[in-house]
Amino acid sequence: MITNDTICAISTAPGSAAIALIRITGSKAYDICNNIFLPANKKKELQKEPANSLIFGTIKDKESKRDIDEVILSLFRAPHSFTGEDIIEIACHGAPFIQNEIVNLLIKNGARLAQPGEFTQRAFINGKMDLSQAEAVADLIASQSESSRKVAFQQMKGGISSELLTLREKLLWFISMVELELDFSEEDVEFADRNELQNLVAEIKEHLDRLVNSFTLGNAIKHGIPVAIVGHTNAGKSTLLNTLLNEEKAIVSEIHGTTRDAIEDVINIEGVTFRFIDTAGIRETTDKIENLGIKLTYDKIKKAQIVLLLADVNDPDNKIQEAISQVSEKIDFKNQQLIVVINKSDLLTKEKIEKRFSTPAYKELKEKVSAIITVSAKYHNNINLLIEELLKTVNLNAINQNEVIVTNARHYEALSNALESIIRVEEGLENEISGDFLAQDIREVLHYLGSITGQISTDEILGNIFKNFCIGK
Repeated sequence: MITNDTICAISTAPGSAAIALIRITGSKAYDICNNIFLPANKKKELQKEPANSLIFGTIKDKESKRDIDEVILSLFRAPHSFTGEDIIEIACHGAPFIQNEIVNLLIKNGARLAQPGEFTQRAFINGKMDLSQAEAVADLIASQSESSRKVAFQQMKGGISSELLTLREKLLWFISMVELELDFSEEDVEFADRNELQNLVAEIKEHLDRLVNSFTLGNAIKHGIPVAIVGHTNAGKSTLLNTLLNEEKAIVSEIHGTTRDAIEDVINIEGVTFRFIDTAGIRETTDKIENLGIKLTYDKIKKAQIVLLLADVNDPDNKIQEAISQVSEKIDFKNQQLIVVINKSDLLTKEKIEKRFSTPAYKELKEKVSAIITVSAKYHNNINLLIEELLKTVNLNAINQNEVIVTNARHYEALSNALESIIRVEEGLENEISGDFLAQDIREVLHYLGSITGQISTDEILGNIFKNFCIGK
């Protein structure tokens, strides 16, 4: 992107609205706006108005001598602005025609239309934020739940940046000592205390390990936690989906094999987005279409973070055990949760249910799965207990306590590479390798950490990041 010219863009969403916002930034922002704006106070030069002030007036097309709209200009001056450059924001009436007329006037007088993310990229280039904070701006705009908003806002305020900066500073000091030793290699001197370096490496390894592991939670918060609803036919999977969504999303029928495809929808529960997936019932069948649906069910199980296995309360124990065994084979218990949901509790008394599911076999089963919950999806009985169990799978304490949580795949890859490099440093110290090899591994750690915040970046990385932004941001 070219950064030495003046750019403009509509920053509000497309379509008609009461108010729209048009932004212009760059060295000629004030000159261009002077050419199309007549202040109500009759002062002709915006440059003489104080910064951070609002000016009411009229946008005029001098060539056609037309008044386009009455607007309010917000004035910001470099370096105290979002981009670090002069910025003017024009609040006009929200008719698309008016918005386009104003943008065309700005372009006619020397501005050009901004590319996606160019305002935020200029903020990064001008040192108003680092790269991870710039990426958090896009995440904040795209957030669809309280938890995703919190995580994005915390990162935008520099959460991960400050943590990585501390680690880099400590490593930079040590690598300078190690490399100083290389300059005096013939004298066999040691400037960097190896025991102190081992302690630092262990501390950094612990930090990186925590950040890498947080990506599972962060990615789920950002995109919604996938929950697969599985089980035999007629267990009540579609009824449960409809109950959770509070709408008739899926067809409910007593006929076996009604659901043949995966039906998905999202719901926000206490600020956390869950993506529920109703799947085809698991059974032996000669129906080719239904078999395709069952194959899709197993695919969804592998991709889900939480699997809700539904069983009918009247199913014999061996059928329930068979379903659990079938699903368990497809689950990675290290990264996935399995919750067994015994449905249709309204068909048995509470005493009979407690007696049946308190047997040693089910007590042993409870130790293998996350929970066994008895519900009636049809009558909404114990659905609150199921929701509580779903929320337990999300580390809400980490979110509420503003812990650094990695949500960005690029950051995750860089942190994973940094973790591998710091492990090599640790092994090198244990094996007492020479300082030049040690320094190389430390440099790799610094490189990967720096790539997250933009201290080390390429045009290709910047292009990939900012092309996904909205125009006008």
